[in-house]
Amino acid sequence: MPKYSGSPQLIPVRRKDRAVSDEIWIEQLLASSPFGVLATVRDGQPHVNMNIFVYDSASKSLYFHTAKAGQTRENVELNGRVSFCVSEMGRLLPAIHALEFSVEYAGVVVFGVASIISDAAEARHALQLLLDKYAPHLKSGQHYRAITDEELERTTAYRVQIEKWSGKKKIAPTDFLGAFRYGEPATPAWADWREREATT
Repeated sequence: MPKYSGSPQLIPVRRKDRAVSDEIWIEQLLASSPFGVLATVRDGQPHVNMNIFVYDSASKSLYFHTAKAGQTRENVELNGRVSFCVSEMGRLLPAIHALEFSVEYAGVVVFGVASIISDAAEARHALQLLLDKYAPHLKSGQHYRAITDEELERTTAYRVQIEKWSGKKKIAPTDFLGAFRYGEPATPAWADWREREATT
């Protein structure tokens, strides 16, 4: 399996007050996110695709897989330069002025080189990491049949070697007045907030 001796370069973000430089935090968000968005490009046209994936801290890389044929594979074969992002949404943060509405969030963006894994051992390793991430309570050879050579031939496994990354987050105080989660119905607290804010 590939080993990576250093750390990806940290990319500065515009909002310094929301930038995260803690590599452990960046790795934890990558490791815990259930899915991410891969961006490739072809003939100048961006293409994005949502993927389940797994972050491998030993090699500072991402693994994912797709079908043997499709847009993602074609794009990677032509140009391996990619970006990938994960994010989480927290509470919505209302304000008396529309322009000042905001939201809590956390996100990581990585830049690197995607490649199709040709080595069968690494492809098997990548797919097993995915299984272990999404079904940690199930064990290969005990609860399900281990990956076979024929199954390896039916999928395309990828590695994204991370070269650069950035982290960003915004968290409001727990008692932020009127904060609510997307999709929640209006509550008495929300009504109280509107009434109080209208008088200020």
